[in-house]
Amino acid sequence: MESGSSIFVAGHRGLVGSAILRKLQSDGYNNIILRTHSDVDLLRQSDVERFFSEAKPEYVFLAAAKVGGINANDTYPAEFLYENIMIQSNVIHAAFMNSAKKLLMLGSSCIYPRIVPQPIKEEYLLTSSLEKTNEAYAIAKIAGLKMCEYYNKQYGSCFISCMPTNLYGKGDNYNTENSHVIPSLIRKFAEAAEKQSESVTIWGTGTAQREFLHVDDMADACVFLMNNYNANEHINIGYGSDITIRELVEMVKDISGFGGSIVYDTSMPDGTPRKLLDSSKMLSMGWKPKISLHAGLKETYEDYLQNRVHYRK
Repeated sequence: MESGSSIFVAGHRGLVGSAILRKLQSDGYNNIILRTHSDVDLLRQSDVERFFSEAKPEYVFLAAAKVGGINANDTYPAEFLYENIMIQSNVIHAAFMNSAKKLLMLGSSCIYPRIVPQPIKEEYLLTSSLEKTNEAYAIAKIAGLKMCEYYNKQYGSCFISCMPTNLYGKGDNYNTENSHVIPSLIRKFAEAAEKQSESVTIWGTGTAQREFLHVDDMADACVFLMNNYNANEHINIGYGSDITIRELVEMVKDISGFGGSIVYDTSMPDGTPRKLLDSSKMLSMGWKPKISLHAGLKETYEDYLQNRVHYRK
């Protein structure tokens, strides 16, 4: 991205978008275009077209999305499918119509089949069935990355997409009904420690394995890709190793200082058994994550304690 180029961060108040904004600002980019939902409703094609025709952003980070954990995905599949497809379609098409130089779409590792060899390579996409609990979200994200791919093929645009592993960090969603696993655990253990509860209940068996990447590392990767990646195929962004949910639970418990017991509700779903991305393509380009899981969890837990009045809204 050239100095002085206009940059639009779609979804700048979310977990990923806010991290991208922090990264851009720290790197000295100052011509950043920001709009709230009340300014531009990304679900409305007319709003998006009007915004792009007036602002003419040269670079677009498409981080706006409807996201949530297993419960939210399984409970509201129609909303996850509709809203994500509409946001992506409106922004990608408007970027093309207004001659944006480059767009980066943020996807998700849930695009890959439920059962595939580990670690998961980019070419495993669409080789077998998806995980049912987040199928709607996955289909929407697959549609988005394919839209980027086909616009490049047909129109010669430069729209790229990356698939991050499970993200966490400052600005996460701590709503108990639709949060992802790390913010859910952080809130549960913080409240249990505060109340001196006897136990904390965790969904599933705890045997599922997950890879986690701090959102600041993800933001660093996004800016790196915008400056260095132009291939017409999506690319994985991961930490490079995974742990079981039980190991994660013990780590958060230790950080919180909670002294009670842990109960696993095995009647609840585990989701995909294992999900570790093969990020060798990204690593071969010279990028690598810097924040360890324990250090990132400790920082995120402390951020939650300092800002929990805001986060609980």
